[in-house]
Amino acid sequence: MKRTLMMSVLPLAAILILIGCGGKVRYPNYYALNLPAPPDPPPAESAHAVLAIRDFRAPAYLTRGGIVYKPSPEQIGLYAYHRWAVNPCEFVTNAVIERLRASGHFARVKSYDGRPDIEYVLSGRLEKLEEVDYEGGVKVEVAISAQMTNLITGTTVWTKAVSETGDVNKRDVSAVVSEMNHTLERAINKLLTPIPADAPTGPPPAERN
Repeated sequence: MKRTLMMSVLPLAAILILIGCGGKVRYPNYYALNLPAPPDPPPAESAHAVLAIRDFRAPAYLTRGGIVYKPSPEQIGLYAYHRWAVNPCEFVTNAVIERLRASGHFARVKSYDGRPDIEYVLSGRLEKLEEVDYEGGVKVEVAISAQMTNLITGTTVWTKAVSETGDVNKRDVSAVVSEMNHTLERAINKLLTPIPADAPTGPPPAERN
């Protein structure tokens, strides 16, 4: 009983000390990535293939929630109180799905779920999404790579890697996030231009043995 009581009281005492010393509980600020919605897709009259998009991957530090900044080429920091509301990898995956759907180049574009009803699978990686604080001024840098594989032949039919940078005119996190949105939009558009084309080979999924 004494051990349980001590373990319960000590954290509360620590909190009271902080409050008594003028400490104030600080809550994190959450930020959302936001891109313009793509246009409605045109009728997919000449498209026959189904494309599945795997979840984009990223270096571990980009998925820890904190917005990333780099005070030097060798040093990586994460803001403790400025965090992403949604995992950037999840956001980029959904953005790519929406834009490939809107292209009308495929009969259907969906998230990869392991089912065999697809001809193509696209996998990608968010390499960079970070504030850069060296080389004069504040910038943001975004880098993305992706590749598409034909599951019928097992060959890689398309691959691309892009990077974009943007200048931040105001030294605060909100301005950094705003420029990240603009730079990310340019990077995704660049990645998907030209749109990977539907060039199916072999029988459709229903006719496979």
